[in-house]
Amino acid sequence: MRHPRPDNQDPYQEVLVTPRYLAGSNGTGEAVFAPVAHWPHHYLDEGPCQLLVTSPDQRVRIGWFGDDFELWRITAAEDAVSAPRWTATFNHVTPAEIVAGLTTALAHDYAEADDYEGNGRFLAHPSYRRIDAMQPLLDAGWTRDGGAELGIVAIVAPDGNAGALIDNRLSRWDSEAVQLWAGPPGWGTRAEVLFSARTPEHLIAATAAAMADPAPIVRERQQLERTMKHLVRLTPVNPTADPILPAPRTPRTPTPLDVRRTAVTQAVHRAHDSLGQPPTCGSWPLAAVQGSRRRTGRTIPRPLQGSGRRPPRHPHVIAADHRPRSSATAQRPKHHSDYRSPACPTPPHSIRPRP
Repeated sequence: MRHPRPDNQDPYQEVLVTPRYLAGSNGTGEAVFAPVAHWPHHYLDEGPCQLLVTSPDQRVRIGWFGDDFELWRITAAEDAVSAPRWTATFNHVTPAEIVAGLTTALAHDYAEADDYEGNGRFLAHPSYRRIDAMQPLLDAGWTRDGGAELGIVAIVAPDGNAGALIDNRLSRWDSEAVQLWAGPPGWGTRAEVLFSARTPEHLIAATAAAMADPAPIVRERQQLERTMKHLVRLTPVNPTADPILPAPRTPRTPTPLDVRRTAVTQAVHRAHDSLGQPPTCGSWPLAAVQGSRRRTGRTIPRPLQGSGRRPPRHPHVIAADHRPRSSATAQRPKHHSDYRSPACPTPPHSIRPRP
């Protein structure tokens, strides 16, 4: 179902999204790479992984798969050539701010580790009580779901739109033992985070804490899935900004003809104000003649002898455009009807020109 966007909402307006786990991806990985910005970056031209950020000794690897369903894949190994000890994957709907919870914890663990002893916490053995990794969710008010299958621990957010699953039935080290999810099922609506069985619980807890953080995150309106907008609360980053209104119409620049018409119209009204008569359609030629005389002292020229041409018939053009060619030809017209506009009816007898 399509939800039309109100006309007064800017699709590029930044809004604060709450809860954050339903905000979706913003299309960038800046928040994820910020804690490890000083680590080596490897841009790959071939293969699904487009950007690989590694620790200086390459034991920790953060891969960004820009065109894949699993957008982020993070691993840690005992050395650069060993198989990963654990793996964490984040799909394309997961907000980058939640992924940053894990990379921030990894950067801290690596900075505290001894390069020669190899005792980094990011390689610690996990606890048998995986539920300890969910403590940040429980502290935030999430509750356990008693209807889960035997051997599975389910935790649900207060709004029911997010949760966590712990599978205690799996024994393989590479099995996906912990899952964090948010949003209704669907390609563009469900965020999923998967941790393999040997992932240290404090790293899972750091990710869960970032997921349950009540602080909103910033998104543009057009970055939000339309079917998710009724599940979130949006607050404009700049609440004082005015809504988008139709652009004001720019007044048209008057043309020379408009200027002439305005001048003639004003002359007509001035002439009739002096005569005490209201202007009428049939009296336009007389008013134009009188107004022209008052301004310039000149009369409207008659047609040139033998030319076969007549002056324009529209009064607007008569008073402003034509000037007498000589004193011989500058004579008063015989009758004002010669200059009457074709659109005007015959003037009444009460306003005929004086002899």
